Amino acid sequence: MAQDIAPAAEATAAAEALALHGIHVPLVTPFTRTGDIAAEALEALAHRVLDAGATGIVALGTTAETACLDEAERDLVTGVCARVCGERGAPLTVGAGASGTRAAEVSLARLARWPQVRAALVTVPPFVRPSAAGVLAHFARLAGVSPVPLIVYHVPYRTGQPLDAAALRALGSLPGVAGVKYAAGGIGEDAVALLGDLPAGFEVLAGDDAYLSPLLALGAAGGILASAHLATDRFAELAGAWRAGDVARARPLGHALARMSAAAFAEPNPAVLKGVLHAQGRIPTPDVRLPLLPASEGAVAAVTAALEGLA
Repeated sequence: MAQDIAPAAEATAAAEALALHGIHVPLVTPFTRTGDIAAEALEALAHRVLDAGATGIVALGTTAETACLDEAERDLVTGVCARVCGERGAPLTVGAGASGTRAAEVSLARLARWPQVRAALVTVPPFVRPSAAGVLAHFARLAGVSPVPLIVYHVPYRTGQPLDAAALRALGSLPGVAGVKYAAGGIGEDAVALLGDLPAGFEVLAGDDAYLSPLLALGAAGGILASAHLATDRFAELAGAWRAGDVARARPLGHALARMSAAAFAEPNPAVLKGVLHAQGRIPTPDVRLPLLPASEGAVAAVTAALEGLA
């Protein structure tokens, strides 16, 4: 029993100390021409987004093609990101989702190997489709054993498990749960209700890139945004403008970034992002792993044009 209590108490204290805000970039996993992980390019990406104003980075998110990486590759990615965050004093969040509670416990336990990890991004269990009470029990169990605070990844169009504001508020009230990456595919009454009555110490981070600006206007603390690989400084500027109440600056910038983000997601993520990053010379190839396919030239060109429109 004492072994269970100690991690829970540590994670609860860490959640209280973890200020979730600003822009966090869920890094792609760049590949070499032989299909290996391009570790140097990954390290350079991490430094560059932090230089440009990102608050932190996320390793092993959906954008990292985590499902297509083996265990050694996941450890390599986490190690590279941990080293950068350790050098920069930046928060590192690591994806630790799994379809079942026991598997998620194993993923979370592994995070203790990297002291630079500040939080774990955990999806609502996909495929299983438990009740809201089952989801709550799942996260209560994980929060009780995790070495770091949890960020709930609410993405119902991937998990098949929608949760209303009351369910998310119950998750946010759990000790050791610090926030939610809110990616519900739009802004409905549940988002408004949640942001209007947040549990203490629980923050909302936008997860649908195109809806960052309106969620910030409603009170979100920041975002975990794949398209913030590009124009990172402008995303950070947008978050700062809403935080300062500068609507005149935030509104047009939010619209421009939303247009760019929509173009970046015109084909399955992260293919278009990788295509643009490769065209910019920031990663050695635009390659993704099957079942994903490389982005079309037209999709890459559309994002490039949208970026030029931000200048």
